[in-house]
Amino acid sequence: MRWARSLIVLTATMLVSGCMVGPDFERPEAPVLDSWSQGAGLPVDGRTGFTSRSAHSVPWWHVFNDTTLNSLIAEAYRQNVNLQAAGVRVYQARAQLGIARGELFPQVQQAKGGARSIRFSSKDPFIRDLERFGLINDHITQVSAGFDAAWEIDVWGKIRRDVQSANADLKANLASYDDVLVTLTGDIAATYITIRELQNLIAAARRNASLQKKSLDLTQLRLDNGAATKLDVDEATVVYNNTLASIPAYRAELSQAYNAMSVLLSEPPGRIEKRLGAKKRFPKVPAEVAIGVPADMLRRRPDIRYAEYVAAAQSAQIGVAKADLLPAFTISGAIGVRADDFSNLFNNGTTAGFINPGFSWNFLNYGRIRNNVRVQDAKFQEALLKYENTVLSAYSEVETAITGFLAAKQQAVYLRRSLRAARSSIEEVDAQYEDGTASYNRVVDAQKSLIAAEERLIAAEANVLTNLIAIYKGLGGGWAPENVDGLISDKTRAQMADRTHWGQLLDKPVGG
Repeated sequence: MRWARSLIVLTATMLVSGCMVGPDFERPEAPVLDSWSQGAGLPVDGRTGFTSRSAHSVPWWHVFNDTTLNSLIAEAYRQNVNLQAAGVRVYQARAQLGIARGELFPQVQQAKGGARSIRFSSKDPFIRDLERFGLINDHITQVSAGFDAAWEIDVWGKIRRDVQSANADLKANLASYDDVLVTLTGDIAATYITIRELQNLIAAARRNASLQKKSLDLTQLRLDNGAATKLDVDEATVVYNNTLASIPAYRAELSQAYNAMSVLLSEPPGRIEKRLGAKKRFPKVPAEVAIGVPADMLRRRPDIRYAEYVAAAQSAQIGVAKADLLPAFTISGAIGVRADDFSNLFNNGTTAGFINPGFSWNFLNYGRIRNNVRVQDAKFQEALLKYENTVLSAYSEVETAITGFLAAKQQAVYLRRSLRAARSSIEEVDAQYEDGTASYNRVVDAQKSLIAAEERLIAAEANVLTNLIAIYKGLGGGWAPENVDGLISDKTRAQMADRTHWGQLLDKPVGG
């Protein structure tokens, strides 16, 4: 008993002192980038349309002032299945954390109870003698209830390290959810721009085909009047039909973009085209883009936070493994009551119980345990290296998007000038051809130049927007849509609650 009391006192002292084996996690050092566009040699200032002040907290897609895009993203948040799955993983991690925390408390190994009735045979002479002297009745009834319990005392912090790991895993799943949301909003916006680009290309092709048809009709009329050659008509026919041939190809690509948007919205194909309509204008590019400084990205970008929490969870697993090198202390016991009738079980019943302190030590398995510690340490080092690589990749992603955005803006300026000149050239060469002062070859060249200029300008304007989307996505873009109400939809929550009693776990706020 003195040994048991000493053990309990020692255990309580070590628990209070917070003894935990293994390393305490510290946020990894990240590579430092002082300002954006260092690698590209392009300054980020007001002249380029960027500012280093922190971005607004409003959803980034609102800067385009496009109500259709806003509604698509809001709808995707409500029903995208990949996002719903990411939310469900958070609840799974919450439940897993509850399991880990439960190990800190005594565990009921077995609750038991029973009743039995024994009736003696009156034909047995020995039984008859006992009954005659009143020593026994002809039957005996016995009722019992009790439970066994055991508690592993967390002397070395093994269970607390496991709780730390589960808590970090929960945070990692929350960061993963944010990362899925960032990817989803970015993909919807990029697909939306692709749809508008293809609509513009189809409209431009139809406009050019209309002009080329007029040119073909004019050339045919001149041929009939002897003022043109069959070669002129053939060239006009080639240009006109080549332009017509581009329209079905664009429409096929547009159909694919519609289907891609349907997948992002998690709905059957065929509904998007009517919803988006024939609007062909691109969303507006804001005059100034607030991108902050690289340090803002490190705090906001979810994949970086995810890599950090994965490393934290693995760091705690080193402590869990090291605790196996040391003896494990346990307290086990049982308590129960017995009576001759259920009504007397908790009144006049007999109570019995015991408590049994003990310990176990796997000192003959050091090779296996030590190698497991090494395995966990190597996994932790791998997680640190992945964190560093994630940061470097994030820097590169933002730099690439900034460079692409600036280059596309410059390209669009030149292409607008080129398109104005191409349109003016068409008018002049058509007039010269009608006057007979220019050959039809010049008309064909002018028409081809117009088509090329329009297509290249549309592509450049789309690139400006897609690169701006990539910038916001690369910076983290972790602004949730305005209809955020938990991690999963009401439908998903109802399905889970109908199958399983989740208590208040499904009602916890985001990040809880």
